[in-house]
Amino acid sequence: MKKSIKNIFVEGAITPEKIAKSIAAHQSKTGIGAHDIFLGQVRADEIDGKMVQAIEFSAQKEMANQICHDIKSEIFDKYPIYCMHIYHSIGWVKAGEICIFAFVSAAHRTTVFNALQEVVNKIKAKVPIFGKEIFEDKSHQWKENK
Repeated sequence: MKKSIKNIFVEGAITPEKIAKSIAAHQSKTGIGAHDIFLGQVRADEIDGKMVQAIEFSAQKEMANQICHDIKSEIFDKYPIYCMHIYHSIGWVKAGEICIFAFVSAAHRTTVFNALQEVVNKIKAKVPIFGKEIFEDKSHQWKENK
């Protein structure tokens, strides 16, 4: 049976409450000995004398969800992990707010450290998510994905 493709997108910022609930939901999974979490936060960078106030995220949603599904499959095949969750903001996220939350759980720390680093690097390299930096003066530019 083919696994359904989950929607990774959250409208606006990813809240601390969402992060806490996701972590708390794993307390009953007693085979887990380690979690690793990546939180990406919007920076108030200064670019050409202007401060970034927010990033407006857009995406090719169907393709992005499929690619994240494929990344999850690759990582589950490569590492003995129990769980993996990927959430990314869509729409407006202010400087200081969380825009990506990736979470991996396994029996041991080395596994989660290695798996999560690979997950985040693959997301950054492959997933069609775009960020438009919005400056204080309301001007904008497309963000380079680093």
